[in-house]
Amino acid sequence: MASNRVYIEHLKNVPLFNGLTRKQLERIAISGQEIKVPADTTVMEEGARGREAYLVIEGALLVRRNGRKVASLGPGAIVGELSLFDSGGRSATVIAAADSRLFVLNAADFRAVMADVPEVSHRVLASLAHRIRGLEKSVLD
Repeated sequence: MASNRVYIEHLKNVPLFNGLTRKQLERIAISGQEIKVPADTTVMEEGARGREAYLVIEGALLVRRNGRKVASLGPGAIVGELSLFDSGGRSATVIAAADSRLFVLNAADFRAVMADVPEVSHRVLASLAHRIRGLEKSVLD
């Protein structure tokens, strides 16, 4: 298991957490946990309700939507982050493409961090707004 320092280094590169201070990232880091996932293990299933997000610390994940490969993700990538805000259905199936170490952020624990540290909520909402604006621009252009 890695130290919180390793998790913080990965978290600071996640676009969702842009602009958070080291102390705020540390608060998120202590709210999660690391898991080891063997290759060929399904991490999440398309359509299933989500309750957590996964940050790749080591290894690789394969993302499939409607049975088709849409992405390969490595260290520093996050999947399932929308589940931190609602318990809607997963938009893709994610499978460990190699033995992997993942940092798991549970939605309830993440919401507790946002309640305890309101600045985290503000920064995360700003990041989401920025992402939505980018998506709107790409669709409208």
